[in-house]
Amino acid sequence: MADIIQLLPDHVANQIAAGEVVQRPASVVKELLENAIDAGASTIKLIVKDAGKTLVQVIDDGKGMSATDARLSFERHATSKIRTADDLFQLHTKGFRGEALASIAAIAHVELKTKQEQDDVGTTIEIEGSNIVSQEVIVTPKGTSISVKNLFFNIPARRNFLKSNTVELRHVIDEFHRVSLAHPNISFALYNNGSESFNLPISNYRQRIVNIFGNKTNEKLVPVEEDTEVLKISGFVGKPEFAKKTRGEQYFFVNNRFIKSAYLNHAIASAFDGLLKSGTHPSYFLNLEVDPQTIDINIHPTKTEIKFDDEHTLYALLRSAVKHSLGQFNIAPVLDFERDPNLDTPYDYKNSGASVPKVEVDRSFNPFQEESESKARAVSYKKEPAENWESLYVGLESKGTKTHQDFSEVHFESEESAPSIFNDEKQIESVNTTYQLHNKYIVSTIKSGMLVIDQHRAHQRILYEEFLKNMTIKEAVSQQLLFPLQLHFSTQEITIVNQLKDDLENTGFVFSKFNDESLEITGVPVSVPESEVSIILEQLISDVENEVPDSHFSATDLLAKSMAKSLAIKTGQSLQKDEQEHLVNKLFACKEPNISPTNRSTFITLSVDELDKKFI
Repeated sequence: MADIIQLLPDHVANQIAAGEVVQRPASVVKELLENAIDAGASTIKLIVKDAGKTLVQVIDDGKGMSATDARLSFERHATSKIRTADDLFQLHTKGFRGEALASIAAIAHVELKTKQEQDDVGTTIEIEGSNIVSQEVIVTPKGTSISVKNLFFNIPARRNFLKSNTVELRHVIDEFHRVSLAHPNISFALYNNGSESFNLPISNYRQRIVNIFGNKTNEKLVPVEEDTEVLKISGFVGKPEFAKKTRGEQYFFVNNRFIKSAYLNHAIASAFDGLLKSGTHPSYFLNLEVDPQTIDINIHPTKTEIKFDDEHTLYALLRSAVKHSLGQFNIAPVLDFERDPNLDTPYDYKNSGASVPKVEVDRSFNPFQEESESKARAVSYKKEPAENWESLYVGLESKGTKTHQDFSEVHFESEESAPSIFNDEKQIESVNTTYQLHNKYIVSTIKSGMLVIDQHRAHQRILYEEFLKNMTIKEAVSQQLLFPLQLHFSTQEITIVNQLKDDLENTGFVFSKFNDESLEITGVPVSVPESEVSIILEQLISDVENEVPDSHFSATDLLAKSMAKSLAIKTGQSLQKDEQEHLVNKLFACKEPNISPTNRSTFITLSVDELDKKFI
């Protein structure tokens, strides 16, 4: 029988490795930025075009490479970081696997320019799909410039799996944030399609956070510091009142390396227990320093997951450190809720001694004499009746006859009924009896049996079609705010809102100012309460960033879905009879009443036959 096992060719092996290391343009950004940091750079520039699909270029002023090292860097498992297996547990650098550049070169056009400080000239290498096209001597400044063009040019199937430019750019910016936050001692800059998105000078950690997420972030941060033999913690957590619906601003760095850990994230959440609103997540930017021998980084190709030697101890230390900071800076409430500050000792009497009480006895006291004197005083000071006491009874009959009052018209004061969640003033006559079940479902009778409607999904469908109609016809009604509403977002979030500005205005929003970090709203749609505006925009930004567009994707449709999801009545909200019936009637007046905007069923029907079978 012939042998069937063969060694893979190098270019095929490199493409397989690229499938693990390079998932999207953001993966290339991560690897190149980490290489620049390992090279000792003090200034790093990242340039992307078309969200990295066309170009990802990283320029640094590090120590550069010799001609031989430049050629070897594109070979598989070529690294300067480790020599033996034991070195894997003494890592203080970013890249060490020796796969990144070889994997990237296998699926893209790569151009490398590098020069060491002591050399007069540098080296340039061009590679296309693992094939070295040219290697020449070139005049170039000290450091390294590497350009990755036409990602996945030789694997069209992988390129088709890439998302829209908006989504891919968000992933690129996320990686840029992770690397730049871990190294505030390095200057970073990001250029997207020729325009500058970020310019981060060398600064301290707090200033780096503010430079990335906006000046408003400064007042949201609470410092966290803890130093033990096992773990050193430094960084910041966000105040509970600024918690968001999304998990965007959550960063763990272990030995200056960004990681993801659901276990440690739970430690932070438990430290905020009782301080957050339901459905919100705290922000945190925490640096953890541990002994490299107690962690294993080499368990994931992208090195974003780390195995800890003693997770339970880290969990306890992290939770207590965050809880201590929240209490130290008066974020968490004090334990003594009944303490009365009026009972505290005044400063004037703080050091004075207590005076000895004195008891004095009146030996001439005669209780009988006192009583007689008090009676005499009571007689002498007896109050005379008022002279005009008759005026108190003017208008009342005192002849013994009963007054007869006319009760033909009686007016009662009553509380105003709670406003309806619907704006229609038209009262809907009750045809079918409705009943609300567990403040979640609306049960109604139909000819063939029973109808059970999910109130949240049904209202989503109603609002979705209304918003879509308003944005299409552009006849939305806006209500002006008494005072303009100012909202603060990051630069990237403001860019997203600005892209959707026209569609938002068609729904009823009125914007008066747009800055790099804030916007001002003077009008909102009639159905939108002022308190919900920031929540709606946060949800909208998150939806845009995470949307997986298909052939029918449009910004208008996404905006209508996001606003409907934010404004729909929630599960647990009690509805009046007329509101229930209004909801049912409006639902079945929709074009597609069967499904919600997210393609989930809005109602189910139970026939009489199905109910009869339950009693068999």
